[in-house]
Amino acid sequence: MMKLIPTEQAVGHVLCHDMTRIVKGVSKGPAFRKGHIVTPEDIPLLLAMGKENLYVWEMEPGMVHENDAAQVLYRICAGDAPNLRPSEVKEGKIEVSAGEDGLLLVDQERLRAVNALGELMIAARHGHQPVKKGDKLAGTRIIPLVIREEKLRSAQAAAGDRPLLELKPFRPRKAAIVTTGSEVQKGLIQDTFTPVLEEKVAEYGCTVLGHVCPGDDAGAITAAILDYKARGAELILCSGGMSVDPDDRTPLAIKNTGAEIVSYGAPVLPGAMLMVAYLDGVPVAGLPGCVMYSKRTVFDLVLPLFLAGVPVTAADLAAMGHGGLCLDCPACTYPHCGFGKGW
Repeated sequence: MMKLIPTEQAVGHVLCHDMTRIVKGVSKGPAFRKGHIVTPEDIPLLLAMGKENLYVWEMEPGMVHENDAAQVLYRICAGDAPNLRPSEVKEGKIEVSAGEDGLLLVDQERLRAVNALGELMIAARHGHQPVKKGDKLAGTRIIPLVIREEKLRSAQAAAGDRPLLELKPFRPRKAAIVTTGSEVQKGLIQDTFTPVLEEKVAEYGCTVLGHVCPGDDAGAITAAILDYKARGAELILCSGGMSVDPDDRTPLAIKNTGAEIVSYGAPVLPGAMLMVAYLDGVPVAGLPGCVMYSKRTVFDLVLPLFLAGVPVTAADLAAMGHGGLCLDCPACTYPHCGFGKGW
């Protein structure tokens, strides 16, 4: 409740607006910010500023100051994660930033439940995107100057016992590239696919364990995949285009390794013909030809998940349909684009 009281009686109360101080020829600015809790030391300065009365919030039992409440929202977002960083709390606001490079995960359903409560807010970046150390990931704020403890308890209950945000660090992996296609194997055309893949994995500090061109023979492709798995490959990329027939060549070869097929196809353009599989935990990807010539494709969406150790599920791929159309804008800001999700 806002009320007007004599300045001498304002100790312990919350200011309802900024208090500007002007020193001629020196400065003009807020001596006290909205939300400041008045202390005994503040009284002489306030009186010297001509503030004999103040509009304050009366702190009733069960009410929490905006800055203290913002700390609660930060814990809802980040918990005690060592790789997430809080900003200094100011006017009921705390920002969450990345303490290292990694993949940001956001629980959208629980975030929506918290924001539906009103009087408080958490604004987060789209999840399943790579972020850099120092990037802002979320901002939290209490809308009023004070908020009921009951509302904060409701927010904690809506969020559950896990933080809304998680930052999974990238781990450079040993990648192997299996280039299919008889035209490449026979040297009829130049292999322009492999350099693209080498560049993309190098962005994350990965090394290429090896590269082989087994042609179009499904048995040879299967053998190449299994050989690289035995040699310690932690990510196996099969390039050269994917057939529309799931029983033909590369898709069949991946299946014949005994790998668990997660999905053949993804609701992303360019990149609908992606195959994702796991061979004893090692990601095996059948990459469509668009990865070779398009600036950003479905591969750029799944590669960070592979390198952060986040299992790619059929549900993850299905969800990529929202924002899954890349218009390849001239001023592409990837990895912050997310195929239009940040527009």
